[in-house]
Amino acid sequence: QVQLVESGGGLVQAGGSLRLSCAASGSIFSINAMGWYRQAPGRQRELVATFTSGGSTNYADSVKGRFTISKDNAKNTVTVYLQMNSLKPEDTAVYLCNANLRVSTSFGPLKVAWGQGTEVTVYS
Repeated sequence: QVQLVESGGGLVQAGGSLRLSCAASGSIFSINAMGWYRQAPGRQRELVATFTSGGSTNYADSVKGRFTISKDNAKNTVTVYLQMNSLKPEDTAVYLCNANLRVSTSFGPLKVAWGQGTEVTVYS
């Protein structure tokens, strides 16, 4: 069983900041990639920021210079953060944590896991 638990969403005025957290736990052998997507009403899900399998970061053009992804590797869990500064109303969406990982052992299955989502609303 793998869990991605997100927190940190909320209501913020344009220009403000929020920090999202996503904690991965469970029967995880390794995480190949982990990051954040978002989905606004009536729009497709889009990548926001992610750590790639090589350990580098990848950002959507719309958030470059404003959002920063970071991670903390602790015993039995990995937490990924998304620091969001200079928020704009167009950043309003449900933000979902995503991880591509291998379950249990080095021979375990590959899995794509999603969190339940955390809502971010930016008002002008």
